[in-house]
Amino acid sequence: MKVTYEQIKNDARINTYIRQADESMRAMGFTEHSFAHVTKCAQMASSLLSDLGYSQREVELARIAAYLHDIGNVVNRNDHAHSGALMAFRFLDELGMEAQDVATVVTAIGNHDEHTAYPVNAVAAALILADKSDVRRSRVRSRENIRNDIHDRVNYAVEQAQLLLDKEAKTLTLTMTIDTAICPVMEYFEIFTTRMLLCRKAAVFFGLEFKLHINDAVIL
Repeated sequence: MKVTYEQIKNDARINTYIRQADESMRAMGFTEHSFAHVTKCAQMASSLLSDLGYSQREVELARIAAYLHDIGNVVNRNDHAHSGALMAFRFLDELGMEAQDVATVVTAIGNHDEHTAYPVNAVAAALILADKSDVRRSRVRSRENIRNDIHDRVNYAVEQAQLLLDKEAKTLTLTMTIDTAICPVMEYFEIFTTRMLLCRKAAVFFGLEFKLHINDAVIL
């Protein structure tokens, strides 16, 4: 059975777990990890694969994996990629998704956290790039915590972030505008260096060079 993104997106059980996972993240002081984040990741991951010429089914699987990727936070933030992969397996298997498609999605979800991740397939690589480049002001829940929390401060300082593919030059560039009156660029690297190195590996999977431009300056 060809389980679709729309089926997953409209599944009441799945959405309940995503909502509760985000409530746990809120309680721990993390930025937004709910529907805005996962739908943005779904759009970014699928667009990247589409632009790179992957099949429509692979594009659809990227959407599904991205929508489900943070569901493991309902169990615990620690090791959420692996618990989320197991949860996704159960949902997709119950829906009758073909085994190969389940394997692709589960592999991608299990390989998206920067501490254990690796771009083992195209869907995993696209998910990594979409997830790690979703840095934006609207993910911050409250301005009151900006001064005390570096993650909130960095996200709030980002005025614009775009992931730009240049197939001719074989580059994938994350272009960002950061308000340095809110946080210096160095604070971005203090918390996101590991993520950027993972993005480099994911870009290499596609035969691309990963670049990072911040405030018109070439950083990577």
